[in-house]
Amino acid sequence: MPGPRGAFSPREDVVRPADPAVRRANLRRVGKLFRAYWGKLGVVAALIVFSSALGVVSPFLLRAILNNAFDTKTHPPSVHVGLLSALVGGMIAISIISSVIGVIQSYISTEVGQSVMHDLRTSVYRHLQRLSLAFFTKTRTGEVQSRIANDIGGVDNVLTSTATSVMSTVTTVIATVIAMFLLDWRLSVVALGLLPIFVLMARRVGAQRRKITSVRQQSMADIAALVQESLSVSGILLGKTMGRSAELAQRFDGESQRLARLEVRSRMAGRWMMSSIGMAFAIMPAAIYWFGGYADAHGFATIDIGTLVAFTTLQTRLFAPVGSLFSISIDVQSSLALFDRVFEYLDEPIDIEEGWKSLDTVRGDVTFENVWFRYGDGAWAVSGIDLTIPAGTTTAIVGETGAGKTTLGYLVSRLYDVTDGSLKVDGVDLRELTFDALADTIGVVSQETYLFNATVRENLRFAKPNATDEEVEEAAKAAQIHALISSLPEGYETKVGERGYRFSGGEKQRIAIARAILRNPPILVLDEATSALDTQTERAVQEALAGLVRGRTTIAIAHRLSTIREADQIVVLDGGRIAELGSHDELVALGGKYAALVARDADTLSAV
Repeated sequence: MPGPRGAFSPREDVVRPADPAVRRANLRRVGKLFRAYWGKLGVVAALIVFSSALGVVSPFLLRAILNNAFDTKTHPPSVHVGLLSALVGGMIAISIISSVIGVIQSYISTEVGQSVMHDLRTSVYRHLQRLSLAFFTKTRTGEVQSRIANDIGGVDNVLTSTATSVMSTVTTVIATVIAMFLLDWRLSVVALGLLPIFVLMARRVGAQRRKITSVRQQSMADIAALVQESLSVSGILLGKTMGRSAELAQRFDGESQRLARLEVRSRMAGRWMMSSIGMAFAIMPAAIYWFGGYADAHGFATIDIGTLVAFTTLQTRLFAPVGSLFSISIDVQSSLALFDRVFEYLDEPIDIEEGWKSLDTVRGDVTFENVWFRYGDGAWAVSGIDLTIPAGTTTAIVGETGAGKTTLGYLVSRLYDVTDGSLKVDGVDLRELTFDALADTIGVVSQETYLFNATVRENLRFAKPNATDEEVEEAAKAAQIHALISSLPEGYETKVGERGYRFSGGEKQRIAIARAILRNPPILVLDEATSALDTQTERAVQEALAGLVRGRTTIAIAHRLSTIREADQIVVLDGGRIAELGSHDELVALGGKYAALVARDADTLSAV
């Protein structure tokens, strides 16, 4: 849910230019995206060269028609029908062949571009999956979605067609310029004199658009985050109950207006310059005719009408690719801002590396050996923990808020790695296990149960995709949720709704327990799994948990002490350190911190 006013306030529309070295490195990375497709790109390049060569033949055929097929020296002028037919037939054949080549070239280049898009999307998603929980706790979900959808989607055109467009236009320009000089070098000098000025102007516009694009994408990410947070089920409930719906709508209005202004700036950037270039291109053929006539009238050059017409045809053919190059240059520079944002995610360091070991059989002994941990550069959340949890026993972790209880659960499930020391299962350091071995060994049931907006059966099978219907239902029975699911009109095919809002908190917890039972991990972490439930619902969930923990090594992070009285050992944390360790009776008799927590818990329950 959005934070206090200002959390989504517009940023300054200023972007610092990227370091040139970083820019060059990112350009090389963009080139490497195509490395696996050089073979197909080679075919495209050959087709482009052949098509460009064919394209410059037609103006020469046109000159031959005007100068040779039509004999203007006779009166009346005569026509060489055979020659005319051959030349016209050649022009038609060239058009047909060029069109066929264009379709083939377009298909191959689009296929390559979409393959690269797929590779890029997949790389980003896989990389994000490998990042630790720390990245996602400090990054808005909407921001992540925007990078994958908007930023990667924004480079679609560049990856799909720009590479081949650049190759096609460059070869067309080269072939056309060569043909123009072969026709008449003097006309070529006149026609090409303004191009360097246009190139410099296009570079300036591209740099301007690149800066605007970066700010625009950040604005789109802000909108995505606002929509994702405020229009989720939780966000809508909070907005309505707090009377903030109008303010959220106003905030969205402000972000949308800001994005609209940026879009206008982006699309109008360099519009006058491009209009000037287009106007110059339109005027140039007339200038060539004037120059040819002027030169012939003053006797310093004789240029026949066929050459003039053929040249202006080539010149017109040149203007389209040159204008396209200017436009592509601007689009590429704009897209570089998107690539920068995508590469930022790909450059996020992997702080939890996969190990190489698997466990053939798991007893379930868990050992903390002088474990230290802190989040980033903050204070130590866990300090010097030495603890042994024998296989098949239940260990409860209790303490005041902020004592480090949840952190220990994160470390056991390896959502974070210990900063110092080691955490072992059956004598094997967790950092040495493969991710699959880790997931098969350790299961987690947390206080906040997440359900996908899918059917109940699909949510349960997320733990074990190959589970049979009988296994799914047996797990639900063990979690004491089967009867409820079966009573629904669609049974196990019932859609749970966004974040499982069709079910109560206790029902969602029992579905999560059934999921854990189906996974069947030897070691189980219960992270305050009943703290948010009422007493009656808690009792039902506790009965389900009793079946789940039987025969497993269980680490229960407890909020209500009444739920862990029967634990084999209770660890009392204080400031990230073990303050007390023993059974319930031993710790109560000790009269220390645990006894004080029990007394306070009893007072709270009696007050209720």
